[in-house]
Amino acid sequence: MPKPQKLAVRVLGAGLAGPEAAWQCARRGIEVTLYEMRPVRNTPAHETDQFAELVCSNSLKSDSENSAPWLLKQEMRAAGSLLMQMAAETAVPAGHALAVDRLEFSRRVTEAIEREPRIKVVREEVTSLEGFDGITVLATGPLTSDALAAEIQRLSGSDRLYFYDSISPIVEADSIDESKVYRAARYDKGSADYINCPMTREEYEAFLAALTEAQLVDGHDWDNANYFEGCLPIEEIARRGPDTLRFGPMKPVGLRNPRTGQLPYAVVQLRQENLRADSYNLVGFQNHLKFGEQAKVLRLIPGLENAKFVRYGQIHRNTYINAPTLLTPTLQMKQQPRILFAGQLSGVEGYVEAIATGLLAGVAAAALAAEDEPVAVPRATAHGSLVNFLCHSEAKNFQPANITFDLLEQLDEATKRRVRDKKVRHQMVCERALAAFVEWHNQIKPENAE
Repeated sequence: MPKPQKLAVRVLGAGLAGPEAAWQCARRGIEVTLYEMRPVRNTPAHETDQFAELVCSNSLKSDSENSAPWLLKQEMRAAGSLLMQMAAETAVPAGHALAVDRLEFSRRVTEAIEREPRIKVVREEVTSLEGFDGITVLATGPLTSDALAAEIQRLSGSDRLYFYDSISPIVEADSIDESKVYRAARYDKGSADYINCPMTREEYEAFLAALTEAQLVDGHDWDNANYFEGCLPIEEIARRGPDTLRFGPMKPVGLRNPRTGQLPYAVVQLRQENLRADSYNLVGFQNHLKFGEQAKVLRLIPGLENAKFVRYGQIHRNTYINAPTLLTPTLQMKQQPRILFAGQLSGVEGYVEAIATGLLAGVAAAALAAEDEPVAVPRATAHGSLVNFLCHSEAKNFQPANITFDLLEQLDEATKRRVRDKKVRHQMVCERALAAFVEWHNQIKPENAE
């Protein structure tokens, strides 16, 4: 039986990490208050007041077996993650990726949290961390308000860090010219889940010329913007060379055109946005062009000549802490152990990574509330690999990262020499990780957890 709750728990932020943290507390018998400032105060990127709103893409990355993103999701599924359950229930076709109907996903997460009796939802902005003697999980995300960011800066004794992140445009399905596009998943992984807009060399060069000449939104020094490398705007990619887009979001590899039997010179992929399949987002086409410029440039893409835009691309500021200097392996603040960080604010990048750190922070917060010592997740797991990155990266040049296989604990050299097949080695790493995670979770899971 878990110990009785002795300390109050509050979670600040109801994006992806916050609801997961609150859920993990609740299923361990811990009462928690979840604060969300929307709609009292909105952000530049959110469109609703729902929890777990997916601001950029609707993809939760690869679900291919024995990949790093798959492993992270498998561990969360083993731990009873609420958001992984909701993602499964609202999944839309996306080849080997897990993508969701973003509105239905948010709605279901919000409903599940609001009907959980151990979670109290408060719609107000928290601007101070003083005067609260309990446990605080900071999961306010990359769009943390200026007032709370200043409070975090005061507590941490260091400047907040930031980089610029981007949002892809979305078009209405019935405005796509089906006669010029074809449906296929890369290397036929999936059931032709993507709409592909093929380009000839001439079409690509015309598109590139228009893109590089298009006007950016006024008011920022975008030349000096600190972009996250994994989510560069297309105009920034194009600046790096005439073929960078063809080797990036527009690469045609594995997307043979069934009409011609040939690979196109370049291709733009469209991914289904919702269960109704009435809108599609341009995969990897985040940008910060003026809206009128976007309409002009993107309508040069074959099949999108008459595209109707549900949403144009945007860029917003992302805030995160210098995790290596501030966090312990249980995501507690070194100098303030009753304060925990989760989500993109903690220094990870990506939806799945945000949920994972929310899960870990919720588990640790539940232990602290009962005045137990939190147990760090093993290094061999995908969760442990994220934590290892946060705690042991070089602080001077710290920048958020996604989960990748390079972050996972690798096999020893003797095993590598013995097992030459890369796929088999990946399988062995994943099997070891899952076993370690399940053993850890069984250790910290209360007997009466749901």
